[in-house]
Amino acid sequence: MWVFDATPLIYLAKVDRIALPDHLDEPCVIPEPVYCEVVEAGIEQDYPDARRVECAVDDGVFEIVEVVETELLSRLRENQNLSDADAAVLAYAGRNDGVAVMDETYGRDVAATEGIETRGTAYLILLLASRGVISPDAARTVIDEMVDAGWYCAPDVYARIVRKLESLAD
Repeated sequence: MWVFDATPLIYLAKVDRIALPDHLDEPCVIPEPVYCEVVEAGIEQDYPDARRVECAVDDGVFEIVEVVETELLSRLRENQNLSDADAAVLAYAGRNDGVAVMDETYGRDVAATEGIETRGTAYLILLLASRGVISPDAARTVIDEMVDAGWYCAPDVYARIVRKLESLAD
């Protein structure tokens, strides 16, 4: 199961590729606090990407899930450097043996400490390209469009992504 945090949803929606996760083998879920942050608050602010995420949920690409109170969730909520949405993603992934899809380094570091597997947006794009769901060129376009839309990608990470996509194209 893939448990999505806000940033991957927002940037896939910004570049109109929010349906890509529908091609993953396992269910894609959005914890309620993330949905509230991305969709409900986003619609109030008139963000077009919020409507795209809402439509993807309506189309069955994602399922909204309730995050029940657990010891892990309580502990994560005590960390003032994690948002409620980040804590919910990590707690749900941890409890359900899922993969937290998040890009923020701090959240990924906390996940590693807790033994929770994480992957980022770029990983999903590369995975789908390696499976032939999208071409390497299309994957490069998605990455470039996300960067143009404000998605942060360190230069060395970007170079590794491009090299991987070039190797897939060979």
